[in-house]
Amino acid sequence: MTNLRTLAASPSAAPATVGSSAVVPTGVPAAVGAAHRHRLRAVAPDEVPPVAELLHSGATWLPAPPHTVPNLPGQPPMVGYLVLVPAEQPAPEAPTAATHGDALVRIDPEQRTARVADRLLDLTYLEFELLAHLVAHPHRVHTRDQLVTTVWGYGHVGDGRTVDVHVARLRRKMGAEHRASIVTVRRVGYKYAPPIGF
Repeated sequence: MTNLRTLAASPSAAPATVGSSAVVPTGVPAAVGAAHRHRLRAVAPDEVPPVAELLHSGATWLPAPPHTVPNLPGQPPMVGYLVLVPAEQPAPEAPTAATHGDALVRIDPEQRTARVADRLLDLTYLEFELLAHLVAHPHRVHTRDQLVTTVWGYGHVGDGRTVDVHVARLRRKMGAEHRASIVTVRRVGYKYAPPIGF
């Protein structure tokens, strides 16, 4: 049995003639235009074709489903292959600063540092996570339960009092002049509200 590997022909390629390495099979309707014409190369069953020379460097080829390969009367069944060529990749963007926040509080999640008015804070893991979450959503009120779920995780056993203790520690570490940026919303929770001057 003969295996055929199908490669899309370039629009400018002339039809192959009998005797060359590419053969246009008989029985292919003439209505098929040049844009849909394929080059077929006959390959012996035990021959390994020079695929690396024929395909894009990142291409992958795999057997085509049998219903997609035409059956030609009086000819042995054909085996088709699909060629998957990766899309053009856009040029990588220049790395941007990983920090986020505002002029008062700057959070760097990669280095896990937080600065308040350019002063580095010495924070525990949960204090950092709590401050980073509040700063990422300025002026948004978070209930204690939301903060426990988001910062501590679903498996945490505790209550809103845990949040109160961590907020008190954060305020202390931020200093007297900036502690008011974490606002208590009575009977609801907390929000980060940077001062107007920053």
